Amino acid sequence: MSAVISGRWVRIAIWILLGAIVGAGAIWYAVLTANKPAPAAPLAAAEARLVREDSHRVTSPAMEKAQLVEFLDFECESCLAAEPLVEELKKEYGDRITFVHRYFPLPGHRNSGAAALAAEAAAQQGRYQEMAAKLFATQSEWGEKQTSQAAQFRTFAQEIGLEMDQYDAAVADQASKDRISRDVADGKALGVTGTPTFFLNGKKLTLNTEAQFRQLLDDAVR
Repeated sequence: MSAVISGRWVRIAIWILLGAIVGAGAIWYAVLTANKPAPAAPLAAAEARLVREDSHRVTSPAMEKAQLVEFLDFECESCLAAEPLVEELKKEYGDRITFVHRYFPLPGHRNSGAAALAAEAAAQQGRYQEMAAKLFATQSEWGEKQTSQAAQFRTFAQEIGLEMDQYDAAVADQASKDRISRDVADGKALGVTGTPTFFLNGKKLTLNTEAQFRQLLDDAVR
């Protein structure tokens, strides 16, 4: 019985955190319930900005019925809080929904850009998901620090078995940085102001509960 109660309070705590808006000067991010609709871009342009050819698809359904795009920041506490639920949803719906990650490092997070760069360098070796999971799992170790954590991210690359010469080259390559900047530009054009921000079949979601989230996915795959 205590395990059930504990699990229930964990869920409640996640949604309380996801519903918060934390702001201090440049350090701010709006989460699920704070995503205000922006003026709509022309449909074709919006679709092109949502998912690009090189966007990181973290599920590959044989027969896609929907797409769920998440703009995320690896240093964002709300993204970390949402991650267990997103992982559950990937297992439940990944055979029907393509889950897509887009980078959106927030300017108030000192190391979010470097974390995205580490993930992108790993992606170039086919190991994006391993690095993304590592960054979220260790966020408490490196997040909110004001000194560069690039050396720590390089250690993570070694730990997941990346070829380090290739990793270093990718981190130094301007094309990798441009790749991340393009995700950010797309997000801004689509009205993304904070993380995590989700789009389901092109529609920006305003989420209040886990049950609502699941219902939206259920409806999308029918």
